[in-house]
Amino acid sequence: MQNELDITKKLEIIEAVLYAAGHPVTYEKLGDVLEVTPSVAKELVCMYEEKYNNSDLPRGIQLIRFDKACQLCTKSEYESQVKLALGVKQGRGNLSNSSLEVLAIIAYHQPVTRAYIDQVRGLDSSYSVALLMEKNLIEKKGRLDVPGRPSLYGTTLDFLRCFGLSSLDQLPSVEMLTFDTEEDNKNETENTLAENEQ
Repeated sequence: MQNELDITKKLEIIEAVLYAAGHPVTYEKLGDVLEVTPSVAKELVCMYEEKYNNSDLPRGIQLIRFDKACQLCTKSEYESQVKLALGVKQGRGNLSNSSLEVLAIIAYHQPVTRAYIDQVRGLDSSYSVALLMEKNLIEKKGRLDVPGRPSLYGTTLDFLRCFGLSSLDQLPSVEMLTFDTEEDNKNETENTLAENEQ
């Protein structure tokens, strides 16, 4: 690219790359493609997001931004129609209360070890951690520098996308959350048994 691309062409390239990728693309990678810095690529994406998501044209997809990446994805209100078209069962992919609890602990305290999660919950969380890893909602973020070097877990870009967040800063404050601990404790054993049967 010897001649500097104009803004319109750059925005078209961004759309083409995001559409073809089907997963989050980093601003660094977009910067490489456009021959600009990652921060300029992020500015272009911000500019494009405003035009794309607020267009008068009806769209079933949207551009979402994260701290270090962005993605084109379907709008959540069309989830059932997309699943129907792709032959995905409607109930598939839902998380039990115990898995959501583990995910919340990781999201709010990351990076954390499984021992920490077990300590907070008072229960073994190995099944839920494995399930969340399989669904790519959490990932290993390194190892704790103590004897045994246990793995540290944190959330992924898929976690942000699934919950409609651009960054972890958008998580509601803990004070805003209310927990029915009596009901949670009552159902905890049932949820763990149900997960193990799946």
